[in-house]
Amino acid sequence: MKRYIAFLRGINISGKNKVPMAELKNTFETLDFLEVKTYLNSGNVIFSSNEDDMMNLTSRIRVMLKSRFEFDIPVFVMPKDDLETLLHHAPAWWGSENQEIYDNLIFIMPPATFAEVFNEMGEPKEGLEKIEAYKNAIFWSFSRKDYQKTNWWSKTASVNIKNSLTIRTANTIRKIVGM
Repeated sequence: MKRYIAFLRGINISGKNKVPMAELKNTFETLDFLEVKTYLNSGNVIFSSNEDDMMNLTSRIRVMLKSRFEFDIPVFVMPKDDLETLLHHAPAWWGSENQEIYDNLIFIMPPATFAEVFNEMGEPKEGLEKIEAYKNAIFWSFSRKDYQKTNWWSKTASVNIKNSLTIRTANTIRKIVGM
């Protein structure tokens, strides 16, 4: 039995794709997933499964969401162990407790690649934001007060590749790893 995390893109955001977390949890359990937990109201689901095929897991979840809730959204699934490894490779500047900096982790959903994301987003604005890629993720930090001046802020929701990305804060990631 392996622990997984499903990051559902666009759940309960701005009144779209509304779903109560208790209902989402119950629906995941209908897929024979065990020890299902949700975190926050934004589509973070932790569960256990004997399934090893990531594409099959992702597909089953997407089909269930479409069937049960009638929304077709991007889903990113990863083993919890992989998320822990990812955090061990975070750059020193990412995830500090500095309240002036906003730290995010951008997950790149296959088949998209970092090169494609970078090509769409461009260079981070020097002095205002930093990025570092590791495997299927990008550590991204930026100035809270100057976020509108950053290069990546507005593009994360507007570029062609946006449906291949899902973003979580450093604090959310740490809480999920601890569950």
